[in-house]
Amino acid sequence: MMTFIALALQMGHELTQHDYWLRLRQLHNLFYGETMTQDRVLHILHFLHFADNSQRPDKGEEYDRLWKLRTVFDKVNEAYAKFYNPSEHLAVHEVIVKFKGRVIFKQYIPKKRKTFRHQNLQIL
Repeated sequence: MMTFIALALQMGHELTQHDYWLRLRQLHNLFYGETMTQDRVLHILHFLHFADNSQRPDKGEEYDRLWKLRTVFDKVNEAYAKFYNPSEHLAVHEVIVKFKGRVIFKQYIPKKRKTFRHQNLQIL
């Protein structure tokens, strides 16, 4: 599971999941194929659940969109706060990323060439 989590964190959001295991010379990366097969990753993703779907909360004013991941999300936040102590020399750079999916936290900036900005942060 640690290998799977490491692969998931390494993949990020730049490519589709299938692209990491492509054998085309231009896009081929040995790291993913030698670490775990694509079928194994898909198998783990299929069966990985953090919440019981029968316990789904009703959609109302206080609906939590992360209810399936809330326990894991809270544990990770606690661990980051406990073990990561940033120094005073930290730069945060907002990146404009092309995205065609649905997201509730996008911003419209009419004077920019790319008019929609998504709140993706990159630490330099």
